Amino acid sequence: MVAIPLPFVVSLLLCVLAGSLWMQRHHTSLLACAFLLMCAFTTFIVGLRWTFDVALLRTLQPICASLIPVLAWWVFAKARSQQRLPWWHGLLPALVGVCAVTYPWWQPPVDILITAEYIAYGVALWRSAKHSHALENVRLTDLQWAIQSERVAGTMMLFSALIDGAMTLDFMFYQGLHAVWILSIGHALLLPTLALSVVCLSVTTTEDAESPVEVDESIKVEDTPAQTDGEASLDEEADVMRISHQANQVLQEQALFLDPDLTLAKIARKVGIPARQISAAINRTASQNVSQWVNHYRIEHAKKLLATTSAPITQIYLDSGFQTKSNFHREFSRLTQQTPSAYRDASRLS
Repeated sequence: MVAIPLPFVVSLLLCVLAGSLWMQRHHTSLLACAFLLMCAFTTFIVGLRWTFDVALLRTLQPICASLIPVLAWWVFAKARSQQRLPWWHGLLPALVGVCAVTYPWWQPPVDILITAEYIAYGVALWRSAKHSHALENVRLTDLQWAIQSERVAGTMMLFSALIDGAMTLDFMFYQGLHAVWILSIGHALLLPTLALSVVCLSVTTTEDAESPVEVDESIKVEDTPAQTDGEASLDEEADVMRISHQANQVLQEQALFLDPDLTLAKIARKVGIPARQISAAINRTASQNVSQWVNHYRIEHAKKLLATTSAPITQIYLDSGFQTKSNFHREFSRLTQQTPSAYRDASRLS
């Protein structure tokens, strides 16, 4: 039986994953598919690099590696409604490319540059994951999944630095005896996990992610926790109340909460107020995030259906804007301290 090296197996699986994602969601997954193919190509280069020590492969490997964190960041930036990637994100990959091409003449610190890049993007992704309002194009029902995906991506970036550290120690103490295994196993864990986090984000992003949101950017409300509201000025407090009232009014009158693909960007577009300001206002007036706020309306709608109809619970949670039964049961129990079935039985007895 022919043995296929691990990097080539991983590369093949990533290509299959990219093809499957493209067939299912080609309208919104172009960047995610490009990222998967870049990971596949990088893994393939790693396999060739340690099988055939060719100069071209030694040049391509660091260039490909430097592009991966930039592409990963761009995927998450698109979910945050950032349509273009700032030009300065290309500076470090360009520098790595120059260093890789000129390496035989002056031996620049390519490994250090790539390690620093992965650490920087890993920390940036973790910091970004703290702000749930930033993921404007992610379905509110999947917001926690998207946040976890961003954290996993950040963790994998930092894990890459550990791989580089292990490689350095191996060359210091064992003359690189275990380098092939460290690099192969490291990339077999790093790139597929990073790729899966990008895929998870891609499938939680709605079809209208490319639609521009026209809002009044003149409104300014700081994203301050509710317990520090007393420090805000009266004018700012009035803005907070007005934004919250407008958002609640639009959500109810247009029944936006019944849309299973509802995102913060959609709400912002309907209300005509920046998404960040809506998120901050809801946080301060309702002491909950936007996802919990929308779920409150969905549960109220579900309660009416449970009390007044004999429709099955599966149909009720779908008609109320939920996509999964588990999410519906969790939110229903959180808000009512009852299961949907127990609530229906109690409402009939009363």
